[in-house]
Amino acid sequence: MKPIAKSSKLENVGYDIRGPVLDKARQMEDEGQKIIKLNIGNVAAFGLMPPDEIIQDMIRNLPEAAGYTDSKGLFAPRKAVVHYCQEKGIKGVTVDDVYLGNGASELIAFSMNALLDAGDEVLIPSPDYPLYTAVVSLSGGTPVHYRCDEGSGWLPDLDDMRAKITPHTKALVIINPNNPTGALYPDEVLRGIVELARQHGLIVFADEIYDKTLYDGVTHTSIASLAEDVVFLTFNGLSKNYRSCGYRSGWMVVSGDKKRAKDYIEGLNMLASMRLCANTPGQLAIQTALGGYQSIKDLVAPGGRLARQRDLAYDLLTQIPGVSVVKPKAALYMFPRLDPKMYPIADDQQFAYDLLAQEKVLIVQGTGFNWPEHDHFRVVFLPNTDDLTEAIGRIARFLDGYRKRHSS
Repeated sequence: MKPIAKSSKLENVGYDIRGPVLDKARQMEDEGQKIIKLNIGNVAAFGLMPPDEIIQDMIRNLPEAAGYTDSKGLFAPRKAVVHYCQEKGIKGVTVDDVYLGNGASELIAFSMNALLDAGDEVLIPSPDYPLYTAVVSLSGGTPVHYRCDEGSGWLPDLDDMRAKITPHTKALVIINPNNPTGALYPDEVLRGIVELARQHGLIVFADEIYDKTLYDGVTHTSIASLAEDVVFLTFNGLSKNYRSCGYRSGWMVVSGDKKRAKDYIEGLNMLASMRLCANTPGQLAIQTALGGYQSIKDLVAPGGRLARQRDLAYDLLTQIPGVSVVKPKAALYMFPRLDPKMYPIADDQQFAYDLLAQEKVLIVQGTGFNWPEHDHFRVVFLPNTDDLTEAIGRIARFLDGYRKRHSS
């Protein structure tokens, strides 16, 4: 019989964070091998659990959580998001502008689906969080990658962004704080992005899921707080700041020039209704999380667990010959560079396979984040200091062997 093929819409869709190298790691685990995973920001897997008050609130409310909610979500958590927007300086947001989702990922997908027709272009950072490239392609659009500059601390290259705007460009994406680089964008860069959006009538999609995971006393500015005459969609949620990945509890806020986006908002409402509602237990965690004690501050403060692990990972990686790293100001990741003269890597996925096979350490190769060269990889610094030291020690040993094999 004729084989059943996947849709051609998936031809340009990939998600290497959970891709072929992870499949190999699962096979090795099934064989009884222990893998140190530096590939995914699944915080609970590393013993970083949600605050108890969030868990208790969900438990207490669970008996009342069996029914559908409004398609945009329950009123109380949406109102809590409105208050959070006010704290962040985003003006003009009402409860009706807030959509709750099964994580921010669901909302990112349906916001692109509601916007894009075949041939429409969306500017996406390189390196990116690969979901954006995937959902733009799946929505019929064309992802166009603008360069983030490692030499300037991985900040967006505004000239490159400007050069890639065409009559087909409908939107631009920023991920701030950034995954995979840990960069935090200063206000002058954000204002430059707003001006580009203003001049060309673009929607700004702002992913701010790490906006509380900040180090060294830095502060985060929501780009939507900088203008009211541009359309912004801001994405956030509980997964990272509140260590609640599995609760799938996220939100999207539409702000700025909403009158111009009236028809698009109708499309968002239609897609929100089609999926009926986000999971109710996850919604019930939002009000308590946003209004409660912000324990993330303890984790990122000097001496806090995440700050210590960031510093350790940075120190260990930069001690390896030919490895350079921009020290992250935020988030949970580093995006180290391998000197191509010392490490002439032709296929960075194969590099990740070989590291896994030899040292049982799982990373994600740089091209998995739509970085064009085979000279970077991403690590998470979530494991405790002992495991992190062991993992990076294994990477160092692997790279030492690689250098010796490829030295001329």
